[in-house]
Amino acid sequence: MRSASDLKHEIERRLKGYLKRDTSGIRHELLSIFIKTRSVTIPEAFEQLKTKFTITLQSVASMIGTVASRIGILSVQKKNDNSTSVYTLRDKYTDMVSTLVQAV
Repeated sequence: MRSASDLKHEIERRLKGYLKRDTSGIRHELLSIFIKTRSVTIPEAFEQLKTKFTITLQSVASMIGTVASRIGILSVQKKNDNSTSVYTLRDKYTDMVSTLVQAV
């Protein structure tokens, strides 16, 4: 079983790799949205990203899904109407994400 420190290092490693492969800057921008707003739905993120990038709703959903499931820095809550999910940057990763988004 991994310790909390090991888990944090693993998440940091994955996030660095994810940002390193960002050739257009869209991943940095997506994470910046989470840093600023803390919680966002996929349509809200899409509306903000489409002003700077040529992108589809499905690609935004894919990026958010990757960040939530593979990297593990987002939590997901279903709204009462069950039509949309709200993705929230976990408090314990806010500083790490801010530092990496600015550094990479």
